[in-house]
Amino acid sequence: MNQPLSSPHLPVRPTVGGLMRRVLLAMIPGAAAMVICFGIGVLINLLVALAAALATEAALLRLRDRPLKPFLTDWTAVLTAALFALALPPLAPWWLTAIGAAIAIALGKQLYGGLGQNPFNPAMVGYVVVLISFPTEMTYWTQQPTGIATTLQAQFGQLGAAGLDGLTGATPLDALRSGLAQERIVDEAVGGLAGRGGWAWINGGFLLGGLWLVFRRDISWRIPAAVLAGIGAMALLFWLIDGDRHASPWFHWTSGAAMLGAFFIATDPVSGATTPRGKLIFGAGIGVLVYLIRTWGGYPDGMAFAVLLMNLTVPLLDAHTQPRVYGR
Repeated sequence: MNQPLSSPHLPVRPTVGGLMRRVLLAMIPGAAAMVICFGIGVLINLLVALAAALATEAALLRLRDRPLKPFLTDWTAVLTAALFALALPPLAPWWLTAIGAAIAIALGKQLYGGLGQNPFNPAMVGYVVVLISFPTEMTYWTQQPTGIATTLQAQFGQLGAAGLDGLTGATPLDALRSGLAQERIVDEAVGGLAGRGGWAWINGGFLLGGLWLVFRRDISWRIPAAVLAGIGAMALLFWLIDGDRHASPWFHWTSGAAMLGAFFIATDPVSGATTPRGKLIFGAGIGVLVYLIRTWGGYPDGMAFAVLLMNLTVPLLDAHTQPRVYGR
C-alpha cells in the first residue's frame, strides 16, 4: 500500500528573486503600451538602464568586498533599472539614462548597505536627480512613435536640438500645468497616439499588472488603494469646486505615473510602511502630495517627490501604528 505523503506544515516563503521576477512580469502590459505609444526608445532606455545598474552594482560590491553572484542574481537591480527607465521620456539621451541608473544603485541602494537597508526608493532617487539636473532632456516626450533610425539619432546625440523640438510635445499633465485645465481642451492640445487615450492605455496596463500582484498577494492592496484614493479625493474636491480650472479624478488616475507609482513604486517593501494602518496612511499621503505637486508644484507629475517625502515618514508610521498585541 502506498504511504501517504505528509503535508507541509509551514508555507514556502517566496524568495527575493522570485518576487522581483513576478513584479517585472506584471509590468509588461504597461511597458508594452508605452512601446506602442512612444516607440523603440522605451526599450533602449530599459537596456541602457539595465547595463548601467548591473555594472554599478558589480563595481560597488567589488569595492565592498562582497560576493557578486548572490546580489547580481536577486533581480533587485534589474527591477530598479526597469522602474527608472519606464519613468523616462522615450527620447532621453543614453548618457542621462546611464547616469540616473547608476545613481539609483549607488546613492539609493549601496550607500546604505545594499538590499534591505535603503530608506528611500532607489529608482526614484535616480529619477529625481536627473529631473533636477537635466530638466530640458526630461521633456523629450513624443506625440507619435518614432522610427528606429530617428530614435537612435536622438538618443545618441546626432539629431540636434532643432530636430528634437520637432518630435517632442506636451503630455496631458504638461498641458494641465500650462493652464489648459478643462479636459476637453487638454484632449485637443495633446493629440497623437501618445495623447490622452494613449496614457489611459498605459495606466490601464500597469493597473492590470498591479491587480495581478495584489491577487497573488505579492503586494498589499492597502498602499495602491490609498494612493489612488488620495489622488481621487483631492481631485474630486477641487473638480466639484471649480471644474473649469481643475481636472477630474479620472484624468489624474489615467495620466502620468499614477498606476505605475501606486502599484510598483510606492509598494517597495523596503522603503514603504509595513503595518496595516501605516500602509494606508503612507499611501494616502503619497496620493495627496501627488495632487498638490501636479496642481501647484513646479513639476507636472509629483509621484517621485511624493514617494521620497513619504519615505521619510516610514519610521514614525511604523512606530506609532503597530497592531494591538493579542490579549491587551
